[in-house]
Amino acid sequence: MSQTTIPEDDEAARLEAGRLLFAQPVTFMRGVAELSQLPPAELPEVAFAGRSNVGKSSLINALVNRKDVARASNTPGRTQELNFFDLGGRLVLVDLPGYGYAAAPKSRVDAWKKLVTRFLAGRAPLARVCVLVDSRHGLKDVDLATMDTLAKAAVPYQVVLTKVDQIRGGMITDRLAEVTDALARRIGALPDPVLTSAEKGTGIPELRALLAALAAPRVDR
Repeated sequence: MSQTTIPEDDEAARLEAGRLLFAQPVTFMRGVAELSQLPPAELPEVAFAGRSNVGKSSLINALVNRKDVARASNTPGRTQELNFFDLGGRLVLVDLPGYGYAAAPKSRVDAWKKLVTRFLAGRAPLARVCVLVDSRHGLKDVDLATMDTLAKAAVPYQVVLTKVDQIRGGMITDRLAEVTDALARRIGALPDPVLTSAEKGTGIPELRALLAALAAPRVDR
């Protein structure tokens, strides 16, 4: 195995490590509707959580620089399973069902909520959860409830503000300050939210670098 420790202050090297990892092949592994269907716990996992229509699928597609790895839709609640993707045999990306709204019967929505909660609370290889928050609206009660679940499970999480291209610069500054202040009082929250736009590419290299630091070491053949 080969892995070079990159100093935290070497931003160029960290960005390059992220670029190289997310340039690797990405393969759909499986969709999971029950915990018994979870894949073997062989690689570190990063899950993407957020309210429906927050832009999870678009962000994942931007990270891997593909258009159709994760299915994006204008219909909230389209992702109805835990979808697992293998990234270069070093990291697993997990696209979770959106919370807060879904175009499905209440019984089905409740089943998704229970599935996601149990996954977040008990998945051993889960190294990080990216909690996506729409920068236009800020933190909502459902976001805070998810953060509470992660805190109880001792799972560290990174808040990612999405769609920053759709709000004015001054509002971005205010929103960032508001969210940063809220996270300072929360267990398990990484202190610095990442500002992103899947459409414009804003923040994508930086988020790649953060997630690359969690990946399994590269295997030299």
